[in-house]
Amino acid sequence: MYKAKAYSAASATSPLASTTIPRRDTTEHDVQIEILFCGICHSDLHSVRNEWSSIMPTVYPIVPGHEIVGRVTKVGTKVTKFKQGDLAGVGCLVDSDHTCPNCRNDLEQLCPNQTLTFNSPDKHLGGVTYGGYSESIVVDEQFVLRIPANLNLAGVAPLLCAGITTYSPMRRWGDLKGKKVGVVGLGGLGHMGVKFARAFGAHVVVFTTSENKKEDAIRLGAHEVIISRNAEEMRSHAGTFDFILDTIAADHDINAYLNMLGRDGNITLVGAPEKPLAVSAFALLFGRRSLSGSLIGGIKETQEMLDFCGKHNITADVEVIPIQKVNEAYERLVKADVKYRFTIDMASLKV
Repeated sequence: MYKAKAYSAASATSPLASTTIPRRDTTEHDVQIEILFCGICHSDLHSVRNEWSSIMPTVYPIVPGHEIVGRVTKVGTKVTKFKQGDLAGVGCLVDSDHTCPNCRNDLEQLCPNQTLTFNSPDKHLGGVTYGGYSESIVVDEQFVLRIPANLNLAGVAPLLCAGITTYSPMRRWGDLKGKKVGVVGLGGLGHMGVKFARAFGAHVVVFTTSENKKEDAIRLGAHEVIISRNAEEMRSHAGTFDFILDTIAADHDINAYLNMLGRDGNITLVGAPEKPLAVSAFALLFGRRSLSGSLIGGIKETQEMLDFCGKHNITADVEVIPIQKVNEAYERLVKADVKYRFTIDMASLKV
């Protein structure tokens, strides 16, 4: 065991502050990574403030962060996929049971015994796992990802969560080339959805409530923008979409978007509204439409996504901050005051 510098919160009302945490020594299958950048996900904020207490109660102190990009500093004797000096990434998961049907089908994100990157029981050191707001991390090589060398590393970090969250349902839906694809919301998730849909060859349409997001939506790759508050614009596109990715985490009328779908069209939810959504049966029945949900992706699919991003030069739009500004970033995140993700430059931890 060794000590690593980190930022943690001591309670739901405490700011994140400098600390040291234990990290396990590298076992034969482990990879030790010096963390260069770590993205800030909204789930970091929810966890730090124990806002998901009924589902995933927070154990304090908490070190968040599951969008990790770094460089390999040490590998175990039986590691075959990585060597010292390699670029590497870690996403939302650091372990699973490896034996359940989901794991056997490369769907570790659905494993009932998964180990999250932070705030999960730590079978090695006891207590809970600590995430990427730290100078280093040790992870089983099966949960470490190769990072394309041609990409900006600060922009890669959010791909480990926001990227795979939007990539996975689009890939699962099938060949989107030439299809009409909608993205509801242009935030941290939505802007990645636009980039992926465009790279897949779709006709991309952004739904937003904000007129001032039109120009940015086009810059990111959208062909059209619909102001969802405009009833006439919505009516003119009714029944024409093949697939819609809904990234909205706030309460909203899902039926308005179900009615945008054509025959056999699908809406996939990747946002998580706090309150249940009221779904009209008739909106589903007429047109054989479907509504589904999706949660990140397995390790194999996440690697596929990263390779795709390397080929198409796709990264997140990020604002890079020093870790000393993380609490300010959380307050700005609540206000949606970021385009479109924060990434922490972990070199600042050494200051």
